[in-house]
Amino acid sequence: MSEQICILIVDDHPVVRDGLVAILGTQPDFVVVGEAGDGRDALQKAHDLHPDVILLDLEMPGMDGVETLRQLKAQNAQTRVIVFTAFDSDERIVTAVQAGAQGYLLKGAPRQELFHAVRVVHSGGSLLQPIVASKLMQRVNQEPEPPLESLTARELEVLRAMAAGLQNKEIAAKLIISERTVKFHVSAILGKLGAGNRTEAVALAAQRGLVEMGRNS
Repeated sequence: MSEQICILIVDDHPVVRDGLVAILGTQPDFVVVGEAGDGRDALQKAHDLHPDVILLDLEMPGMDGVETLRQLKAQNAQTRVIVFTAFDSDERIVTAVQAGAQGYLLKGAPRQELFHAVRVVHSGGSLLQPIVASKLMQRVNQEPEPPLESLTARELEVLRAMAAGLQNKEIAAKLIISERTVKFHVSAILGKLGAGNRTEAVALAAQRGLVEMGRNS
């Protein structure tokens, strides 16, 4: 039996939560462990339930999705977060990624894309829908690039593996190096690219032509 992925659904619309519970429930490796209708409730549920993945709406009363992401990051929560929203503006996408989202899907995405995103993000990868990746790229292209400190050949290998959605353990096996060494390289990559997390690092690297986005498998 495959490992079960515990999911917390955060959306202020009950009908959306009900629909997601029903859709996710069709997958034998998914277990919805809780629901929340706002950011504060989401933080409490994340603390109490320790979900593997959070599906997070951005527009909610009180504490919105971006602030929720920031609070989760501040608490060093290990939970992976996929933003699942109707908002596709460049500003929203960039802000959510910078706040710590590992995935960004638009409501209305085919259910298979949602299933794939949950599994990729849970495994340690990051995933942006092609339309979202395109908007993020356009936004990054409008911003001046800081001087880029050269990546080593090994760092480039690790970066490309990150872009493919591989987690540290898989990268270590692929490159025949230790997982600790992978973590060292990832830290160096984030520093050189000026990125706050893996998802942002991949987006910045794609903008500079170092990797291709939207090629996760």
